[in-house]
Amino acid sequence: MNAKGPVFKYGDNIDTDVIIPARYLNTQSEAELASHCMEDIDKTFVTRVKAGDIMVGGENFGCGSSREHAPVAIKASGISCVIAKSFARIFYRNAINIGLPILECPAASEAIAEGDTVSIDFDTGVITDETTGQTFQAAPFPPFIQNIIAKGGLMNSLK
Repeated sequence: MNAKGPVFKYGDNIDTDVIIPARYLNTQSEAELASHCMEDIDKTFVTRVKAGDIMVGGENFGCGSSREHAPVAIKASGISCVIAKSFARIFYRNAINIGLPILECPAASEAIAEGDTVSIDFDTGVITDETTGQTFQAAPFPPFIQNIIAKGGLMNSLK
């Protein structure tokens, strides 16, 4: 499994209320959640994001509440992978549970810039910034987690 796309870059401590504001949590519609993703920090995100794009964050990405809506909104918006220095543990697990690929890689998080084109090999954990030619090594997920993500989430992998 691989991903390739342009980057949306955000800073440290991007919490779940920034990813999907609480005022929109009265819906379970993935499309509705996606239509409000990141709007409190980046008003143009939803008009610019395309399927396959990559999101890069800093430290503690996904901190805050334990709601699953945050990774759902990101995935439904079209983001194919989130790379960050570190993830809040509950966001990390929720992302895997809903099939959103995420990679922790501090060096990539620091070096990759907004708008760079990045490719990711999920089998090896290699992240390539195709704009600059730099490569970074993230720890790849073990096969059983890659299977969960490839099948679109935990529940789909159990079917």
